[in-house]
Amino acid sequence: MTSDRIEDLLRELAPQVLGAVVRSYGDFGAAEDAVQEALLAAALHWPGEGLPGNPRGWLIQTAVRRLTDQYRSETARRRREESVALREVPGAEPVQRDDTLVLLVTCCHPALTPASSIALTLRAVAGLTTAEIAAAFLVPEATMAQRISRAKQKIKVTGLRMPDPEEFGSRLGSVLHVLYLLFNEGYASSAGADLHRTDLSREAIRVTRLVHAMLPEHGEVTGLLALMLLNDARRPARTGEFGELIPLAGQDRARWNRAAIAEGVRLTATAMSGGMVGEYQLQAAIAALHDSAERAADTDWPQILGLYGLLERLTGNPMVSLNLAVATAMVHGPQAGLDLLTPLGERLPGHHRLDAVRGHLLEMLGDPEAAAANYRAAAARTPNEPERHYLTAQAARLNHA
Repeated sequence: MTSDRIEDLLRELAPQVLGAVVRSYGDFGAAEDAVQEALLAAALHWPGEGLPGNPRGWLIQTAVRRLTDQYRSETARRRREESVALREVPGAEPVQRDDTLVLLVTCCHPALTPASSIALTLRAVAGLTTAEIAAAFLVPEATMAQRISRAKQKIKVTGLRMPDPEEFGSRLGSVLHVLYLLFNEGYASSAGADLHRTDLSREAIRVTRLVHAMLPEHGEVTGLLALMLLNDARRPARTGEFGELIPLAGQDRARWNRAAIAEGVRLTATAMSGGMVGEYQLQAAIAALHDSAERAADTDWPQILGLYGLLERLTGNPMVSLNLAVATAMVHGPQAGLDLLTPLGERLPGHHRLDAVRGHLLEMLGDPEAAAANYRAAAARTPNEPERHYLTAQAARLNHA
């Protein structure tokens, strides 16, 4: 197995292993350190020695040995060694058991604020760096590092178990938001040389399916799964031969994943049929309208505009307001969309997407010079290379014209 394949396998197994160790031994911080050491050992040994018969069990037992060594060095050595010796070795459990959901719900502990739960889960379950999580939250990296550190110190897990339905329901909002952010980071990376991180989006879809299997009648769970599938279905057409970004209007729709679209549309219809709707259901309905259009010109923009209006009133999210401005421009003209961007300057200060949308609408309005200036400003602010190259190319095209 190649190093890249091993790296993918370790990323897939990491949350499962951490969930098993935390569930068995209760010390989140120590378990995370031990699992990181086990992952490092695997990365060093597996390329040359080959994969063990049970990679997950190998990682768990290696992490357990690291924990045992750590316990030996502490003051309560005898008591802790006896406790470790008497516990069941989690690596002996059936391989099909997946502790990712246990870890996910654990990170959304009621003792933590929702923001801390989300940050800790993105770190522990998804393996995102502090910088990537900070970008998802639109906060400085140092602020996010402190938030994660405080969450690790505060959470003291003992006797972990899957919560009953009432307990799970109290944490569901944080769990869904975590999965939403995780998918978004995979679908459009906040930084780096790649537009996508398919490992993250794939993991978000996998874990969301686990939650959906537990709560198949829950509209927002169903809506979130539908949203992920509908967006991910367009991924094959979002980049060109050399990894360059291709916007939605210019994508070859024959490359879209029609099976994922069909499942997403079906789930959306189910999610929207239950009466009250939430933000993920509305976003799924918008994505379904985009995916159902055979051509960009066939997009039902009036209906999309109505859904974005509902979504903005429900969430107050400035990124939703940004998309509402685009939909408004498509229905009522670019000037109407530009008028909606003015108050967003204070809510999204310095955000590259605001400049990018303004550039797009100014180009629609027939002001190529101002549009190019905004594209250049957006390019200077985005840390994602394919986005930066696309925005730079847009500015150059307008300057050349």
